[in-house]
Amino acid sequence: MRPKALISWSSGKDSAFALHEVRQAGELDVVGAVTTVTETFGRVSIHGVRQEILLAQLAAAGLPPRIVPIPYPCPNEIYEARMGEAVAGAVREGITHMIFGDLYLADIRAYREQKLAGTGIKPVFPLWDKPTLPLARAMIESGVQAYLATVDLKKLPAEFAGRKFDAQLLADLPPGIDPCGENGEFHTCVVAGPMFSHPLAVTAGERVERDGYAYCDLVMD
Repeated sequence: MRPKALISWSSGKDSAFALHEVRQAGELDVVGAVTTVTETFGRVSIHGVRQEILLAQLAAAGLPPRIVPIPYPCPNEIYEARMGEAVAGAVREGITHMIFGDLYLADIRAYREQKLAGTGIKPVFPLWDKPTLPLARAMIESGVQAYLATVDLKKLPAEFAGRKFDAQLLADLPPGIDPCGENGEFHTCVVAGPMFSHPLAVTAGERVERDGYAYCDLVMD
């Protein structure tokens, strides 16, 4: 019996590729995906991806969804309380690991390790410290297809929201922008890849700007 794991699923390329890497390694049995969804909008928190697309992703990945609803705005204590409930529920089901797609932000990793310490769940970081330009290229070469769902307007022009995450995008990123968007420059929505049984029929809709970010409203065809 392999240890049971959940994946922290953001709807983006990093969590999707982390799932792919873990499945390739074969040491963990990934039995579900945890995603925070902002109740006010019915969208994946931060990424702004519609819940309908999230559920289609998880169906294609063969992962039962574990949606953690949060308000907008969400005070940190509410976020931590609801995530704590999700973790406690997982422990009761015999789940022992949680997978994250973090790449190199040490403070984020330390926060996750601190919050899971003593719970009985061990954090796993399959993409940790991989150089991000080769990693971005490896994702694209593996067949990952994604759209930029959210762009930080302090770091990138609004026109990047809705673009495909591909070789041309990597070439067009301004100097100093991480190729995987690890510093929050952009967030993605995966629509195809080796972790999915089939691609999703998604198109880029209208672009809106709010709270310093540009969001592309991705819609199911």
